[in-house]
Amino acid sequence: MFELLEKALLTGLGAVSMTQKKAEELVTEMKEKYKLSEEEGKAILDKIQVMAKDSRERITEIAENEVKKVIERIGLVPRDEFDRLQKRVEALESTLTENEPGSEC
Repeated sequence: MFELLEKALLTGLGAVSMTQKKAEELVTEMKEKYKLSEEEGKAILDKIQVMAKDSRERITEIAENEVKKVIERIGLVPRDEFDRLQKRVEALESTLTENEPGSEC
C-alpha cells in the first residue's frame, strides 16, 4: 500500500518537473516568436518556477495527508506512539520483575 502511495507521489513530482522543463522551452519559444527581451523571458520563467514550487508543495501536502489517512484506516500506530508504549511496557516489566517473589537477592 505504501509503495503505491510513494509511486503516486513521485509521479506527481515528476509531472511537475516535466512541466518546469516544458516551461523553459515555452519561454525560449516565446522569446523568439514574440521578440521578448531577456528580462521579460526571465520574469515569465520566474513566475512559472514559483507556480511549479507552489504546486510541488501542494502535492507534497496532499500526499502526506493521504498517507496519514491510509495509515489510520489500516490501523498502523505512529512511531512516536509506538516508542512511548514500548517504554511503558518496559517500565511495567521492570516493576513486575522487581515485585516477583524471590527476586530479592
